[in-house]
Amino acid sequence: MQDPTTLIPEDTTPLFTNDTIVFGLLMIALGLIFYTSSLKTGFWSKFYKIVPALFMAYFIPAIFTSMGLIAPDWTTVTETGEAIEGSSNLYYMSSRYLLPAALVLMTLSIDLKAVFNLGPKALVMFGAGTTGIILGGPIAVLLIGSISPETVGGEGADAVWRGLSTLAGSWIGGGANQTAMLEIWGYNQELFGQMVFVDIFVANVWMAIILLGIGKSLRIDKWLRSDTSAIENLKARVTAFSQSVARNPSSTDLMVLAAISFGAVGISHVFSGYLSDFFSDFVSGLEPGLMQNSLTFLNSKFFWMISIATLFGVFLSFTKMRSYEGAGASKIGGIFIYILVVSIGMKMDLTRILDNPGLIAVGAVWMLIHASLLILTAKLIRAPYFFLAVGSQANVGGAASAPVVAAAFHPSLATVGVLLAVVGYAVGTLGAVLCTVLMQMAAGG
Repeated sequence: MQDPTTLIPEDTTPLFTNDTIVFGLLMIALGLIFYTSSLKTGFWSKFYKIVPALFMAYFIPAIFTSMGLIAPDWTTVTETGEAIEGSSNLYYMSSRYLLPAALVLMTLSIDLKAVFNLGPKALVMFGAGTTGIILGGPIAVLLIGSISPETVGGEGADAVWRGLSTLAGSWIGGGANQTAMLEIWGYNQELFGQMVFVDIFVANVWMAIILLGIGKSLRIDKWLRSDTSAIENLKARVTAFSQSVARNPSSTDLMVLAAISFGAVGISHVFSGYLSDFFSDFVSGLEPGLMQNSLTFLNSKFFWMISIATLFGVFLSFTKMRSYEGAGASKIGGIFIYILVVSIGMKMDLTRILDNPGLIAVGAVWMLIHASLLILTAKLIRAPYFFLAVGSQANVGGAASAPVVAAAFHPSLATVGVLLAVVGYAVGTLGAVLCTVLMQMAAGG
């Protein structure tokens, strides 16, 4: 007879479960990061020349999660053996409230003409990233399958290639595309959790590497022999404008900025609800098949929220409101981005890498191929590291991560990240279907 204690799930309750306490802990970490990174001499000055502050904002929460201090979600087991699921709402808050507010504030002074003058290299690098995901999946299946066939095996709904299709959807498009893949290929939803973990872990490790690279972007650009003139021109024009309207912000200025940013958040949430409902009815009315599943991203409230907030900011950049850049609009937006980054960082538990090493290996090889193709393409077309980083995150990270990485180079560049992420939503399902067919062939399914 089976020991009943083996049926009791593991208690994963962190030390702090109250979001108010967790948020306070994360803000203390951010305060220390900002303070130490502002020091001009000593150890910290040398440290931040190697490790960007944004990376530390991402990595410290991951350490907290790995130590069991905080967690994005957890299971509490009562004395009677009842399992109670719990979760933090900090990522939801920062991605739904602070991210759209940051996008409005960062695009308030955008020079749209200068953005378009960046040229086609951004799209080329995005395409290289997508191609790397499409080809990386089947190659990873072949390589890991030759070493450990059971890792990429399985029959019917349990076939691993079906589960990996959800990674392809997520890494080319986003959550909506991932869900579409789950439905198209009928993967066993009881096993879906392990794919979600691989998605979060591998994608977040790759984002950490991207952030580390930002601190060495000048050296990387020199190695790539990149032409960064268009990017530097955009940054210079935005900086010049900021300096021309700079002022000591009054309470009125700050309150107007709060009204602009969070008013836009409210508007984007209202219209994203209407638009997602409308397109949900439209998409569900289409004939079942590839076309219907390719348009599922139109059902996403998050997609419409990010798009509307960005358009709102772009619209305001043609009005007198753009002068509020001088009152610190992009600086406030940058603070919101940092809060988003710490909430993303707390989703990564470094101790779980050995939970399923086989699938982690598949994801790691997959991401390595994606990265290699990006580097090769950047070298061939002399694309700046900025385009490599944002082109990758527009695929792998989507609308939540691409503007974060873009803004790390300069607040005025956040819009580029959003635009590429929108392209990722559009091509995500089609690219993931092609990738899945190749993975099925590689797995012999």
